[in-house]
Amino acid sequence: MDRIRIVGGGKLNGTIPISGAKNAALPLMIASLLTPETLILENVPRLSDVRMLKRILGNHGVDVTVNGKRPGDAATDGEVVKLNAAEIVDTTAPYELVSQMRASFWVIGPLIARMGEAKVSLPGGCAIGTRPVDLLIMALERLGVAIDIEGGYVIARAPKGLRGGEIVFPKVTVGGTHTALMAAVLAQGTTLIRNAAREPEVTDLAECLVKMGARIKGIGTSELEIEGVARLGGARHRVLPDRIEAGTYAFATAMAGGDVQLQGVQPHLLQAALDKLAEAGAEVTPNNEGIRIRRNGAGIAPVDMTTEAFPGFPTDLQAQFMALMTRAGGTSRITETIFENRFMHVQELARFGARIRLEGDAAIVEGTETLKGAPVMATDLRASVSLVIAALAAEGETMINRVYHLDRGFEALETKLGACGAAIERIRA
Repeated sequence: MDRIRIVGGGKLNGTIPISGAKNAALPLMIASLLTPETLILENVPRLSDVRMLKRILGNHGVDVTVNGKRPGDAATDGEVVKLNAAEIVDTTAPYELVSQMRASFWVIGPLIARMGEAKVSLPGGCAIGTRPVDLLIMALERLGVAIDIEGGYVIARAPKGLRGGEIVFPKVTVGGTHTALMAAVLAQGTTLIRNAAREPEVTDLAECLVKMGARIKGIGTSELEIEGVARLGGARHRVLPDRIEAGTYAFATAMAGGDVQLQGVQPHLLQAALDKLAEAGAEVTPNNEGIRIRRNGAGIAPVDMTTEAFPGFPTDLQAQFMALMTRAGGTSRITETIFENRFMHVQELARFGARIRLEGDAAIVEGTETLKGAPVMATDLRASVSLVIAALAAEGETMINRVYHLDRGFEALETKLGACGAAIERIRA
């Protein structure tokens, strides 16, 4: 199993190109099931989750092709992926595939909308709480789908097609909104989705569906109105830049010190995180190329933070922010409101000498002047990269084990950080 070795203490200086967003690419790829025509996606990141989803879609009969590199393409340029679901050959998503990536459960929406049936395994994924699919199932039932759960599978049937309805989510759910949106676009009549997730990745999916011929009002708001159509066509769409990757490298720059240009990111996609970064003492400057992050000489100030649905501070940056706060000049309080059990990185950060105690849904971080390198183990995708951030500022060597978690969500991490002066290398198994 691969490991990553980091020798801390150096500053980061240079430019980091931001890849396409994993959390946008996955539902966009799944949307290819909605049409017999070809969907072309640009700027798709090269990640293990993307590779797994290609395999899952292939199991349903989707023909997936990837354009090779062209002259002038940089090593970090995303892929151009063509997906054609002219004929869906299987409406079952088996346990051995879905259990490896919970986002693949979302195929249930397009399959039931287009084929009138679907059998999808209950999902697995990162061990950061139960993240139940009850809200996704509720949304489908509001559209006339009959649901049974047998032997660990959700069996969905709508032999006469879907019909529009009103879906009111009791809490904001990105997965539920994705699923409801992809099902409703082919339903008969009008669907209203209330308390819809407003995350940029949801907006990106909606905008792509419109290119495919869907009729959607209220994009970017918490209330979506979808007028169903009989058929969707092909389209060409560029995946938006990854705000979580951008925030991660912004926190890494603030942690290590230095001056880094984050290329291609859209500041409004992560404004809440940038505001907290500025509070902590980093200099944040939006420009035509993206965002410039600088911290030279000044210390890190303690900042309290609470995770919230967009446009609030994203839960997927909580672990990275906690790593930064371990070296703040004082005490900070980090409250997690989205996922339970999302503090598993605490015990690994403690191995660096971080001082963190848990109080229910909050972590109290007492900043320390010095962290020391240590062998650590990644527990989930976002937690793993918090260890990278800590290691960049720690004295001596850190060895990060189980880095396959990193490969699920961060493209060319060692290359990008290494180009900015980090002493980082992957040790192949």
